[in-house]
Amino acid sequence: MLYGLLLVAVMAVGLAPATAQVKPLEFTEYDLDNGLHVILHEDHSAPVVATVVHYKVGSRDEDPQRTGFAHFFEHLMFESTEQIERATIDKLITSAGGQLNAYTSIDETVYHFVVPSNEVRLPLWIEAQRMRGLQINDVGVETQRGVVKEERKNRYDNAPYGGWFEKMQASLFANSPYSWAPIGSAQHIDSASIAEFKAFYDRFYQPNNAILVVSGDFDPKVVREAISAYFGGFAKAAEPTRPSFDGLRPLSTEIRETINDPKAQLPAMFIGYQSLSMLDKDVYALELLMTIMTRGQSSRMYRSVVDEQQLAVQVAGNSQTNEYSGMTYLIGVAAPGKPLDAVEQAITAQLQDVITNGVTADELQKAKNITEAQFVGGRTGMYSKGLSLANYHRYYKNTELINNELDLYLKVTLADVQRVAKRVFGTGNRVVLTYLPKKGS
Repeated sequence: MLYGLLLVAVMAVGLAPATAQVKPLEFTEYDLDNGLHVILHEDHSAPVVATVVHYKVGSRDEDPQRTGFAHFFEHLMFESTEQIERATIDKLITSAGGQLNAYTSIDETVYHFVVPSNEVRLPLWIEAQRMRGLQINDVGVETQRGVVKEERKNRYDNAPYGGWFEKMQASLFANSPYSWAPIGSAQHIDSASIAEFKAFYDRFYQPNNAILVVSGDFDPKVVREAISAYFGGFAKAAEPTRPSFDGLRPLSTEIRETINDPKAQLPAMFIGYQSLSMLDKDVYALELLMTIMTRGQSSRMYRSVVDEQQLAVQVAGNSQTNEYSGMTYLIGVAAPGKPLDAVEQAITAQLQDVITNGVTADELQKAKNITEAQFVGGRTGMYSKGLSLANYHRYYKNTELINNELDLYLKVTLADVQRVAKRVFGTGNRVVLTYLPKKGS
C-alpha cells in the first residue's frame, strides 16, 4: 500500500476535499524468456535513472532453524562476483556519481541503484553479475557474519526495548513463517555452512524469481538491449517451494509478558493486534484509521494521552501489512512518575471510543488529504516510483494499480473506518509487552 512513500515528507494539508487528480504514470512491462519480469518507466524530468531489483524472497522463506538468511544475503550481495572484485560495488557506483542501498522484509529483498542517466548500463551490469555470478566464499561470508551480528547487537540486543518486535511477531504469528524477524538469529548465521548459503542463493536468486524496474531518464532501446545482453543468457530455474501458512491462526486470547530491561530509561508498553494482509479490501480504511489515531502530534492518541492527560511522553502506532497477514501495534512510553497501567487504559479507551463512536468527517477528510499528499510526493523520485511499480506487480499482479489505488483510499467512508476498528481492535485478543527499566520498577 502506497509503496515507497515512508521516506516522503508529508505535505501541509487542510480539510478541503481530496480529489484524485494525479497524472497517470506510464510504463511498459515484459518478460524475458527466462522469466525475469521487466518494467520500464521513462521520466525525462531529471538526468537520473533508478534501477530496482525485487527478489521474491524474505524471512518467511527461511528454514526456521536457519533464520536470517534473506537479510544475510542483503549484505553478501555487496561482496564480490565472478567479474567484480571484492568490496568494489559501492566504489563503482559512487565514483559514477550514484548511490545504492537495499532492504529485507518478511516478504521480499530489494536492491536499488540511482545513477546519472549516462551510467544506466552500470547498475544493470552489476545486478546481472550479482543475480547469477555472486561469489559465496569464506572471506565474504565471514566478513558479513560479523557485520550482521553487529547490526543485531546495535538494533536489537543493546537497544532499549530492542526485542519488542521479535517478541510481538513470535506471539502474533506463532506456528507460521511470520513468527521471526528478518534480522534472524545470530546463532543460526554462525552455524550455517557455505553449502547452505549457496543452496539458498541458487534457490531464490534466479531471474524468474525477480522483478527488474528501470525508472528515469533513459533511452528505452539502449536499456532493452542492455537487459537482454546482461540478463537474457541466464537459464530459467525451477520455481522455489513456498512456505505453508496453514499454521497461522487468529489470536484467540490476550497474551501478556513483562520484560525487565536495564537499558530502558522509562517504562513502555507495546500492544499488538493480528491485523490485515495487504490484499484485504479493508486495508485502506485501516491505514486511514491509523493516520487519525497515531500520526503526529495532532493525532487522537497523542492529544489525549500525551497532551491532555500527560500520562506518556510518547505514543505511536502503525500497521504493517504483509502478503498473508498483518500487525497493527501501538506504543506508549510512560511519563516520569506515571503508572504504565494508566497509559494502557488511556490507549485502550481511545480504541474503544472509535469502535463505539467512529471518527468525524473532518478527521477522515484530513487523513485522506495526508494520504493524497503522500501519494503525489511518492511520484517525484525515480527510486520511489520504481519500488512501487515492482510491488504492485509482485503482490497484486496489477502494475496499473499504481494509477488508481488512491481512489480506493478516497472512497473509504466513516462506516468503513468504524467497521475496521471493530474488526481489528474489537475482540480484545492482543499481545501486550510491558518493558520496565529494572526489576521491580
